[in-house]
Amino acid sequence: MDISVVVPLYNEAESLPDLEAWIERVMRDNNFSYEIIFVDDGSTDNSWQVIEQLSAKNPCVKGVSFRRNYGKSPALNTGFRRAQGDVVITMDADLQDSPDEIPELYRMITVDGYDVVSGWKQKRYDPLSKTIPTKLFNATARKVSGIKNLHDFNCGLKAYRSDVVHHIEVYGDMHRYIPYLAKNAGFSRIGEKVVQHQARKYGKSKFGLDRFVHGYLDLITLWFTNKFGGRPMHFFGLWGSLMFIIGFIAAIVVGSLKLYHLYSGGDYSLVTDSPYFFIALAMMILGTQLFLAGFIGELIARNSTRRNDYEIRRELNIDSPHA
Repeated sequence: MDISVVVPLYNEAESLPDLEAWIERVMRDNNFSYEIIFVDDGSTDNSWQVIEQLSAKNPCVKGVSFRRNYGKSPALNTGFRRAQGDVVITMDADLQDSPDEIPELYRMITVDGYDVVSGWKQKRYDPLSKTIPTKLFNATARKVSGIKNLHDFNCGLKAYRSDVVHHIEVYGDMHRYIPYLAKNAGFSRIGEKVVQHQARKYGKSKFGLDRFVHGYLDLITLWFTNKFGGRPMHFFGLWGSLMFIIGFIAAIVVGSLKLYHLYSGGDYSLVTDSPYFFIALAMMILGTQLFLAGFIGELIARNSTRRNDYEIRRELNIDSPHA
């Protein structure tokens, strides 16, 4: 099969017939073999009934329905696990992503050799309250991820080589960072294509400004787990040791000054009267806690079943693996 189109949706019953007809026309005009996987993320309208009607008319239409609303990332991950096409394309169900972009996205994967191609909605039909935070968010994501050539991490229209979606796990709200997840999994050929952004035809957006707050937190989580997930002691142990040493030295200085004033006959006070004593004590306690957090993290990582789960690109003259 050439293409799997994965479409997560929530309460988009009105737009689904138009979207299916548009995708079907593009596939027919380009002689693609394809499937459309609609993932109904717990819709409360009649979206699932519409999907059933479309599937009865077009056997290439497939569907998955969640019992409740889980979010876009679980919906995409579920679609990825069921995709059978050589190229997997994701798009939103609100008709703001154009299926006319599919042939060029497919070509960039199969001919140009990209692992991931992300859409860039260079001209957006969104209010400034969304476009300005989006620009700031994308600038931060480029800096942290190191993927300098992507301008729109949030664009739902993306294309993937099938190997990519079968070697990553999308969870939480990590759908914004699938290119980053792919890069961390070893798929480094990541490209971008300017795509058309259309005004919403039906309904209203399901995302609010809180997605930017969640997006930054998820970005920090992804950066940290990628850098220190397999060796937490390198982070917690380092900073814990530094804090403990600084606190210990400060405590010695406070005690030494007390002894100096005591034996020199000068004025002196209790060490507990000095704020530096409590600062030193707090740093020693925090340093110990950070060190222990790193130690516990190492124990967890050591006992993880995926501690040696490395992605192997290819093998040569290997008959059978040995433990």
